[in-house]
Amino acid sequence: MFFHIDLDAFYAAVEVLDRPELAGLPLVIGAEPGRRGVVSTCSYEARAFGVHSAMPVSDAKRLCPDAVFLPVRMARYAEMSGRVMKLLENFTPDLLRVSIDEASLDMRGTERLWGAAFEAAALVQKKVKDELGLPVSVGIASNRYIAKIASGLQKPHGLLVVKEGEEKEFINSLRLKDLWGLGQKTRELLASFGVNSIAGLKSLSASATESILGKAGAAFASSVLSGKDPGIYASSSKTKSMSSETTFNEDLNIQDDLESCFLRISEELAARLWADAYKANRVSVKLRYGDFETKTAQESLHEYISSSKEIFSLAKELFYKTWNRKPLRLIGLSVSGLAKEKDIQSNLFEKENEKSSMVEIIGIQSAQKGLGGLTRARLLPRPERPEKPNSQKPS
Repeated sequence: MFFHIDLDAFYAAVEVLDRPELAGLPLVIGAEPGRRGVVSTCSYEARAFGVHSAMPVSDAKRLCPDAVFLPVRMARYAEMSGRVMKLLENFTPDLLRVSIDEASLDMRGTERLWGAAFEAAALVQKKVKDELGLPVSVGIASNRYIAKIASGLQKPHGLLVVKEGEEKEFINSLRLKDLWGLGQKTRELLASFGVNSIAGLKSLSASATESILGKAGAAFASSVLSGKDPGIYASSSKTKSMSSETTFNEDLNIQDDLESCFLRISEELAARLWADAYKANRVSVKLRYGDFETKTAQESLHEYISSSKEIFSLAKELFYKTWNRKPLRLIGLSVSGLAKEKDIQSNLFEKENEKSSMVEIIGIQSAQKGLGGLTRARLLPRPERPEKPNSQKPS
């Protein structure tokens, strides 16, 4: 069986862990009110007001004026994420780190150690809560895709098992919006053809599904409706790599926003590399379009890198080589070919980048000590643009 581990409202949970007086309050993590920017995540108390990730902060302030707005502390979140992942590795060596707050565990063959799936998952939840103070939800299924969906259905601190052989029945019980990877634009497209439910989607012929969703989308739907994993995680759990993905609520093709997203992921990966004392010599990007077509590109290096500046520079280069300017539903970034810093022989290139890396490390250490951190200008919330004055000359 596979376990999908999802840290509940992770950034907000870390803030409450560090500042217990925030418990029970609506928290919004992201840009400050009055400035342009979006919500990175929010607490469940804020979600009750309709606040959600990727929402403009101005909308979040309107929906929940009494919310506590906090800046993103990526270094601190990366540190806690690393501690969670190390704890999870005690349960199985076959761990695939999906993002900073999600992991997929291959638990096949571990029954003698941890017991049946439900008992093992409950133990995982207890360990993470007792030892690190963070709540997690767990989905359990025979494949990674079903497990991921299950992990999100009973949050927070949920635990749901989909027994082997019951995958199709489970899928049939869901709403279209519950299918991971089937975004709002796709649901609106299906609705325009009168398809508003799982049953409606299943009733379409193969040719009709392909004409609506395209070849890649039809293949995705066929796998999902059969209860199979459409291949949402291409990376092997045994490959030495770190990765993170962002799925947009609505397909996105705004160049600046996509670059900023890649930069934020680059900073997350850099913080994780530093926390584990790793460097990498390969960078890969993943792009998934609105029609489910997925493209990947990678570049291997002669030297090892670890700073977000270096990762972002390569990511941006690969992105523009691969992107066809169509709207994207998902972007991903990974670093691989990992090696411990102590095992890497120093070379000229690393000396040239040493100053950049040291500045970044100082920022990470400052953030972890609660002294604030360094934020790149590109990621600073931008002021709302004032309306242009009337340019007509007075008569």
